[in-house]
Amino acid sequence: MSEVGKHGVLAGTASTGRRTHAVAAALEIIAARASSSTPVDLAAEFNNLKQYADQIQEALKVKAE
Repeated sequence: MSEVGKHGVLAGTASTGRRTHAVAAALEIIAARASSSTPVDLAAEFNNLKQYADQIQEALKVKAE
């Protein structure tokens, strides 16, 4: 885990904690992309941060059957 992931702190409600973890995971993805040999547009990646976190949260929801 990079330094980005180590600083995800739970505070407030469980919902806030889940969001904190989703944002930390999205930042990990951006950090991994930025450290690759392929050029990355960090401004575009940070503009997509909310969308990435939303998608991560949605993927983690338990579906009731």
